[in-house]
Amino acid sequence: MSLDPHAQLDQTVLDKIEQSPIGAVPHTPTYQDALRRLYATHQVYASADHKDCHVTTRSLAKAPLFYASNLDSFVAGQIDAAALETNASVFSRYVQSLPAALRDKAEALRLKVIGRAIQHRKHHGPGEPPVIHDPVNSIFLVPGTGPHPGLPGNYLYGSLHEIVHPGAPSTWSVQLHDSEDAVSSFNAATMPEALTALQDVIASAPFHLSELAALGFKAN
Repeated sequence: MSLDPHAQLDQTVLDKIEQSPIGAVPHTPTYQDALRRLYATHQVYASADHKDCHVTTRSLAKAPLFYASNLDSFVAGQIDAAALETNASVFSRYVQSLPAALRDKAEALRLKVIGRAIQHRKHHGPGEPPVIHDPVNSIFLVPGTGPHPGLPGNYLYGSLHEIVHPGAPSTWSVQLHDSEDAVSSFNAATMPEALTALQDVIASAPFHLSELAALGFKAN
């Protein structure tokens, strides 16, 4: 039996959030005190889908994760970066997982999440065109929150990104964003280091962006 005098009420509030179709609880001082405790311990987040409502981390723990479906093969060295599932495909799987009422709102964020395709200049002049190396940029979406709520469905979005340095080895970055301007990033000197950080993030979801400090991420 818990020695915490608030444990029973806090459990009741968690249950009420999950039983409510929008994650609402009564606006009484007692319930609001419980909510403050649950937010402080990262057991509850602000809902991305319903204003002034909430979502529990234990419910988000059941939510699907979205990243390149063949990422494990890439990590194992069985395929190269060009064979990774496309960002557009990953994002489409995320959109289709959402309730129908949220899909249009999520679809409107496609460009923000996946970015624009790289446009190469046409080659002019004699000789063979130069070999162009497209930096690796593979997106992922995981349940969670930040200082601001996440995307529809309560998702953070991020990417594994290669930073090309002419004449020097590439460096790497793993970044996560909430729905606005909060960013948490991990900078790595090598691809294996970045892939390890990405796998740690995927295994740790759901989380608040601030919790990523334990994995070596820094808030930007």
